[in-house]
Amino acid sequence: QKEDIEVTLLPAGHCPGSVMFLLEGGNGTVLYTGDFRLAKGEAARMELLHSGTRVKDIQSVYLDTTFCDPKFYHIPSREECLNGILELVRSWTSLTRYHVVWLNCKAAYGYEYLFVNLSEELGIKVHVNKLDMFRNMPEILSHVTTDRRTQIHACRHPRDDDYFRGNRLPCGMTCQNGSPLHVISIKPSTMWFGERIK
Repeated sequence: QKEDIEVTLLPAGHCPGSVMFLLEGGNGTVLYTGDFRLAKGEAARMELLHSGTRVKDIQSVYLDTTFCDPKFYHIPSREECLNGILELVRSWTSLTRYHVVWLNCKAAYGYEYLFVNLSEELGIKVHVNKLDMFRNMPEILSHVTTDRRTQIHACRHPRDDDYFRGNRLPCGMTCQNGSPLHVISIKPSTMWFGERIK
């Protein structure tokens, strides 16, 4: 049997371009999503999720997401995480220009919010291996650099954890102007919260 359905793509907030699918047809309405990140109140501002003044009647929600598990009962808000990282990075990088931070980012996308906010708040661009993937995202492009002399790095190496030893960054840098670097590593990962009891 044929059925006409209307498919609406809603922002998932996970990484640039990520969407949730709202499927509406004669047999009801379904919301399908993979990983998503919405702060409290964001869904209320999604006009396409509403009919007039009320939320559309959704019969089923399909979640294909990593964190649909009771062990991830409390995941801090994006703002809480950003503020904690900002405080740590600000205090470390203010010690000397040789105190640098490595953001141990496991995926290629999804950290743009962090890069932009760190860069804006601290006035420090984030070192990445290549700018190619950010070429179509001008709002992010101005906050990243391929210049290794910055104090914040999100550069990658095929064996990051093995390669990050003795204050050597994944890009290979160990010093600037003959002075050794003092490196701390920050792993921005939600998985950490599933491994803790509190």
